[in-house]
Amino acid sequence: MDLLNALVAITNYIIIPASTYGAQLALGALGVTLIYGILRFSNFAHGDTMAFGTAITIMVTWALQAGGVSLGPLPTALLALPFGILATALLMLGTDRVIYAYYRKVKAKPVTLVMVSVGVMFMMNAVTRFLIGVDDIKFTDGERFVITARGFKEFTGLAEPLALRTTQVLTLVMAALIVAALFWFLNNTRTGKSMRAFSDNEDLALLSGINPNRVVAVTWIIAGALATTAGVLYGLDKSFKAFNYFHLLLPIFASAILGGLGNPLGAIAGGFVIAFSEVGVTYAWKKVATYVLPIEPDGLLQLLSTEYKFAVSFIILIVVLLFKPTGLFKGKSV
Repeated sequence: MDLLNALVAITNYIIIPASTYGAQLALGALGVTLIYGILRFSNFAHGDTMAFGTAITIMVTWALQAGGVSLGPLPTALLALPFGILATALLMLGTDRVIYAYYRKVKAKPVTLVMVSVGVMFMMNAVTRFLIGVDDIKFTDGERFVITARGFKEFTGLAEPLALRTTQVLTLVMAALIVAALFWFLNNTRTGKSMRAFSDNEDLALLSGINPNRVVAVTWIIAGALATTAGVLYGLDKSFKAFNYFHLLLPIFASAILGGLGNPLGAIAGGFVIAFSEVGVTYAWKKVATYVLPIEPDGLLQLLSTEYKFAVSFIILIVVLLFKPTGLFKGKSV
């Protein structure tokens, strides 16, 4: 019975939250790795792109709720998500035409584009805070739990509770569907194959008749859709605060670089590795140890406080850059 309680505790406090967080990081890292692989620069504005798309989705959600529109047990934000994606895609296409296109035309170095993206990041952050403010916003509605802690304890008779929120299930299901759709698009459509060819060899792709402007536009649209979806799922699971998405930039880039920057499969794997590392290192293992050890430990058995969870991403990022800059799946060298 103690072993079962230990397994439930690990599932409740490690596996479920880390899997959910990993799916959110994977979607964010996919956007970063697509931009790097095709447009060949690290987009530091990606976190604030997530914030902008989520802010638009929240405002449309409020409008739908005011009009009495809902999805019953599911969050109303799912209905508003396409509007957030559309607004984000238009913003990114406009930003590319006004700003990034010039630097591509003059063949600026990647580091120049990185610095330009930092400027875009500050602009997007200011626009987002102007639109929706700086407060902490909870916008989830509908059914809160799929499995409640009390219901699980009553059903199993175990001492440890297990709770599964609707937003956690929604994140995992939507992430799986989006990843499957993205890989199908890249491998089975003409546009997707053009994007892959452009990423592998730009000069050869141009000689083959591939339209670079179309590839660039589709890349921004897909990156905007991934960023908005990741941001909305993160906000539903936790809450929305504009500046928090700037903080997410570190674990997202760590995920992309760990997996292999420019490699979509690596971005997904990196997202889950970073998430499980952050959650596992900052979890107090005393409760689990009490069930499996003959004596109760004195301390919390916590390697780092939760306030320092981003330090885990930073350490992993530094180690990867020092010893394996191409990442686990051999992306392009950073």
